[in-house]
Amino acid sequence: MTQSLLVGTTKGAFVLEMTADRATVSVRGPFCDGWPINHVVGCPDTGRLWAGGGGDWHGAGVWRSDDNGATWTLSKLSNGKFDDWMRNDPDQAAAWGVPIPDVAPFAKTVDAVWSLAFVDGVLFAGVKPAALFRSTDGGATWTKVESLNNQPGAESWQPGAAGLTLHTIVSDPKVPAKMWLGISAAGVFATEDGGQTWEHRVRRTNAEGQGEIGHCVHNMVRAAGDGDILYQQNHHGVFRSADGARSWQSITDGLPSDFGFPVAVHPRDPQTLWVFPLNGDSQGRFPTGAKAAVWQSSDGGQTWVDRRAGLPQEACYFTVLRQAMTTDSAEPAGVYFGTNSGSVFASVDEGENWSEVARHLPTVLSVETLTVA
Repeated sequence: MTQSLLVGTTKGAFVLEMTADRATVSVRGPFCDGWPINHVVGCPDTGRLWAGGGGDWHGAGVWRSDDNGATWTLSKLSNGKFDDWMRNDPDQAAAWGVPIPDVAPFAKTVDAVWSLAFVDGVLFAGVKPAALFRSTDGGATWTKVESLNNQPGAESWQPGAAGLTLHTIVSDPKVPAKMWLGISAAGVFATEDGGQTWEHRVRRTNAEGQGEIGHCVHNMVRAAGDGDILYQQNHHGVFRSADGARSWQSITDGLPSDFGFPVAVHPRDPQTLWVFPLNGDSQGRFPTGAKAAVWQSSDGGQTWVDRRAGLPQEACYFTVLRQAMTTDSAEPAGVYFGTNSGSVFASVDEGENWSEVARHLPTVLSVETLTVA
């Protein structure tokens, strides 16, 4: 059994192979021709890897590897400026040995791939501008889930600071027809029929009065178990839902700020979660007091404890982005996060102690774990 950290960065995907004790890693990469890679995921049964990303220059697409990253194949959703340049200047393309690129199937409608999820044999991709795509052949070809964007109100969705992005895809492993999406800044959307219909779920709990929690979702996770407990970090705090996102309750009290990006949940205990608060939207978006801390709750957000051992406690100005924190399924559970300064930190004792297992990477955009038998 091997465990890896899959890391998406602004200059390609990386695979961090962990030793058996999860204490050290070896870094491989960058992969995917140096594309900006927003999210990397893998299949624990086959070991196949997928990396989604792109941008104005490269276009948008999903890379896939069947040999643990040794080789990669790209499936493009849309073209970028480089493709246009090569098509308009075939002599330059020939001089560089670059084949004339085909027109991608969703040209001029997708800017970048932001999120990936492999659900019951189907690969889903969330993109910018916000839309959902699905692939039934392992990421080789794609179709758009039209029902999401065709629902009433979609025309009024507003972008966040990074644009209108579908950055989070969450599923119920026992009931794959149930999924939740996070769109910044349109809110949370849920389906219970495999994407045929969708509901907008941003209501506060009755105990907090009528109203909505805010539409700028930063990240969302589903807790283990059958109860459809979800947690989200958004632009105004951390929230918990005990009813599949039909209602949300603030659990921000006890945290040093109401602003941050990622949230991660324990693989077995639905009441244990971790967040990384930042000092605020307009104060620099770095740890409060320039001292890094992961905050942990073991009671569903009723109380919080800061975990600092091994983290920098002076002059710390990095940011942890929305998809850059995750957990593994080991015993005890591991917790991992990456920074925009190119470091990856790991805790193999559920957040009690931390060590820097990689440094000097490009800006880390996402971190996921993959365990393959």
